[in-house]
Formats: sequence, C-alpha cells, structure tokens
Amino acid sequence: MIKRVLVVCAGNVCRSPMAEALLARRIESVTVESAGITALIGYGADPVAVSLMSERGLDIRSHRARQLVTWMPATADLVLVMDRLQRQQLEHRFASIYGRVYRLGDMSGAPRHSDAGFDIPDPYRKGRAAFEESLRLIEAGVEGWAARIAGLSGGRVTSAPVLGESPS
Repeated sequence: MIKRVLVVCAGNVCRSPMAEALLARRIESVTVESAGITALIGYGADPVAVSLMSERGLDIRSHRARQLVTWMPATADLVLVMDRLQRQQLEHRFASIYGRVYRLGDMSGAPRHSDAGFDIPDPYRKGRAAFEESLRLIEAGVEGWAARIAGLSGGRVTSAPVLGESPS
C-alpha cells in the first residue's frame, strides 16, 4: 500500500513542486511531498511554475524549497525523481530505498524496460517555453503514476481538469 510519495528534483523550486501539486490533486488519499537534492532552501516556487499551476487551478505560492534529508526517502513508500542521474544518486546515497525510487517518466505508458520512459529536463532560468515542455512531461508522468498509485493504495484517482478549468 502506498501512503506517502516523495517527489525529488534538484532545486525544489520548479519540477518537484509542480509534480507534487498535480499528484496530490489526483490522489487525495496519499500524502505527497517534495524536496531537492541541491535545494534552494527557503525559496518559493519559480514564478513561471506558479503561473502555470495557477492556470491549472493549483496554488503553489506558499511552497518553500526543502533540502532532501535522510528521513524523507526513508519514510516514503515511493520516491519519484526527474531523471536517471537523480535516481542513481538517491539509490547510492540512500541504499535502503533501492526498489522504491523511480523516474516520474517511468510510468508514461511505455513498455516496462530499462530504456522505457523519459527524463524531465530542468527548466530553471530557461524561460516559459522550457517550463511548458517540462510540465507537459510532468503531466504525462503524473497521469501514469496516479493510476498506479491509486491501484496500490486503494485510493481514488480524480480526473485531471482541462487546462484553464477550475477543479470541481
């Protein structure tokens, strides 16, 4: 059963806060948190990320970046990262989470083998177009993982609102 999911990226101001918000909205019965490997501790979510999430009916203005520390992955049932290098870093740094850490892009509907799925590039300081591309990939990953997590946790998956619609 999955009760707690940790989403990890580098700075914890762009990708992981967006993924956290989207995943938390989709699976209400699961606690979703985020952190960064090299977090910009205390920084708010990037203004572009805030804007894109607002367009999806989600408010991440109160988000503050947190540094990934030992207890976080140790207490998570599932750890989702943005790319292969992050997965390798976490599995090396926290041996106890081996088998519980995956890329967000691993559940995109592609066949399950080592080359399936995708990495999500870091859009930090690269402009709105880079954020939109990363968010498109994050949404695809969240879509796949939401169904999988709900199936393993006995939870219910809420439907993803259409861009520009407020969630009901």
